[in-house]
Amino acid sequence: MSKDREFYLRRLHSLVGIIPVGLFLAQHLVVNHFATKGAESFNTAVHFMESLPFVLFLEWFVIYIPLMFHAFYGLYIAFTAKNNPQRYGTFRNWMFVLQRITGIILVVFIAWHIFETRFQKAIGAQEVNFNMMADILASPLMFAFYVVGVVSATFHLANGIWSFLVSWGITQSPTSQRISTYVTIGIFLALTVVGVRALLAFV
Repeated sequence: MSKDREFYLRRLHSLVGIIPVGLFLAQHLVVNHFATKGAESFNTAVHFMESLPFVLFLEWFVIYIPLMFHAFYGLYIAFTAKNNPQRYGTFRNWMFVLQRITGIILVVFIAWHIFETRFQKAIGAQEVNFNMMADILASPLMFAFYVVGVVSATFHLANGIWSFLVSWGITQSPTSQRISTYVTIGIFLALTVVGVRALLAFV
């Protein structure tokens, strides 16, 4: 792969990870959080999302296709990229490694989650509602799997925002990068609380 082509693919990969994939993740966690208010609130929120105009178009062109590109090209990066200790310190290198690990975890988790939810609805086996998620998370092993998946997703997004800001030239100075580190840690913690609280509401 030529350097120019790889440069633009990496930029696109970074952008797609924030818009639309990252925005969808945040929205998805917020919708799931309605479960903390009870089954009826969650089912109403899900029904509203499923009733949006052009929902199939939105699912494929705003969620699935960008997500598949980000996932598959992300796997390529995960297995070919190397740490850069000269440019970044130990903390950033750990973030680099964790970004790749959580990305691999997410490929497995998201594929399974889609199979358990959207695919089951598509074949008419079950509706996506509160009871579906409660049945899935009734297994302690599956609950642990979902916690790992959610925490991986929130970390991957938050750390991805930091990388996006650097790679797009928005945060260049050490001070701006340090500030963005604190901000993205806050985003990670906030989204993790929202996501895990939603999971707990189903059990």
